[in-house]
Amino acid sequence: MEARTPLTLITGSLGCGKTTLVRRILRAGGRRMAVLMNEFGEIPIDSRVIQGENIEILELAGGCVCCSMTGEFEAAIREIIEKVRPECIIVEATGLAEADALVFEVEDNLPDVRLDSVVCIVDAYMSVRHPHVGQTTRTQLRAAHVVLINKIDLVATADVKEVEARVRGLNRNAVLFKTVGCDVDPLLLFGLELEDHPVFTSRRGEPEFQSFVFTSRVLLDDRKFHKLVSELPECVYRAKGFARFPGGSYLFNYVVGRIDIEAFPADRTQLVFIGRGLNTFREAILAGLKGCEVPDEL
Repeated sequence: MEARTPLTLITGSLGCGKTTLVRRILRAGGRRMAVLMNEFGEIPIDSRVIQGENIEILELAGGCVCCSMTGEFEAAIREIIEKVRPECIIVEATGLAEADALVFEVEDNLPDVRLDSVVCIVDAYMSVRHPHVGQTTRTQLRAAHVVLINKIDLVATADVKEVEARVRGLNRNAVLFKTVGCDVDPLLLFGLELEDHPVFTSRRGEPEFQSFVFTSRVLLDDRKFHKLVSELPECVYRAKGFARFPGGSYLFNYVVGRIDIEAFPADRTQLVFIGRGLNTFREAILAGLKGCEVPDEL
């Protein structure tokens, strides 16, 4: 059994830093990725271009590929999965893309794909110069699980706070990063591995990130587990892994309150959690998970 391919959607206005973020993710490596862009843009890598029916494929180092659409979005995604078989897909949307429409296409029309997260990049400099928020930007921000307020080095601290307030007025739940050159650790966006990570250090005065892992070979009560994860504190913004219940084992994903679960073979429950100031709630969450274990006699 294969899990659905996770897809991360990157949105934002023209020139906000989407391609810069994509390049950071590719440089981080660690897995076979496919990046779908409207054009190859600023990724000048001398590699072989493969002409597909709905995409052009540019082979990158480390087994990754960069794809440019020549057909419809759904057909392009299906062709990427068939030809490339990536571990994850990153879509860099055009600055004019309606994020909610893309989310609908992924969730309703692409059964082999799982929406991993929506990342929206906000250009702090342009937001200060042109504070009016258009409809396209509104839909992108409202659909986002993660927001990067980028280019903060080009504006005053007070202006950054004003931009943040406008973002929060449209989306209070998204995890927010303030960046220069989209300098965010890709591990904080997606792709958490099932192991303990070092503490993620804080940047620009923001609270630091922490993570922890829960592992158990005892089956979990699925109702207790779902109740626990649906009530996770706001400091937890990401969790993933495998969960085993009496009725079977599942791949589990949690992003800013959104829960996704699908049948998948696993020999143990193994979950990683990540968030800001997470150590305050670590013991309570671990105790709650331990309380979900089903006694052997049942």
